[in-house]
Amino acid sequence: MSFTHSPVGRIAETGPLSEAERRTRVDLAAAYRLAALNGWDDLIYTHISASVPDEPGHFLINPFGLAFDEVSASNLVKIDIEGNIVDESEHAVNATGFALHAALHAARNDAFCVMHLHNTAAGIAVSAQPAGLLPVSQHALRFYGHLAYHDYEGLAFSPAKGERLVANLADKPAMLLRNHGTLTAGRTVAEAYVLMATLIKACEIQLQAQTCGEQLMVPDKAVAARTAEQLYYGGAIEGVLEWPALLRKLDRLDRSYRN
Repeated sequence: MSFTHSPVGRIAETGPLSEAERRTRVDLAAAYRLAALNGWDDLIYTHISASVPDEPGHFLINPFGLAFDEVSASNLVKIDIEGNIVDESEHAVNATGFALHAALHAARNDAFCVMHLHNTAAGIAVSAQPAGLLPVSQHALRFYGHLAYHDYEGLAFSPAKGERLVANLADKPAMLLRNHGTLTAGRTVAEAYVLMATLIKACEIQLQAQTCGEQLMVPDKAVAARTAEQLYYGGAIEGVLEWPALLRKLDRLDRSYRN
């Protein structure tokens, strides 16, 4: 199968870049660069997308063929839910990436940023365990009762598969795609990134704990539920404090993501 998405068509330029879109492009490019620094990238595959502010049905995604550390604010591709590339772009996008992200953006108004990775070995390893993520760490308790699962269905991403994935995710902020990867949906780019970092760390801790061969200690259900509620913190948007620090880190290393 071809992984390159052939656009249905092109839509004329939407006008000058708004300040809100510019900020979103910078944040999204930063998420790609941070993922690359963490070793979460998978050659030219996997995707992070973000909605375009004040442009319903439009979202930004990485150019197919570029590595994560090559993504910048200006080379992100704007595409709509129907598959049209909006504005001029010399780049194509990945077909399965477009389909998955389009389905989630269309279904969830709160899914401003969708982050899907499949080069996080710990996440895939835990997704392959029948019990999935266990409440064996404080990181894991963030997702206690708030983590979805989707069974593996192969490479092709059909509309029916999109419907099943959306139904399985429901209103949850994170998902383990069995035998495939991890996914988070955030109200901001920062939230999607911080949720992903927490999920990956939880999976890494679980795998390390399981190597000892001993029965794992887990808190009782009441403690787990109370801790999850505390970490949920009334639904406050996550990443507000962490994101500026992460951008400062990137700026010290390489500011070209802002270009």
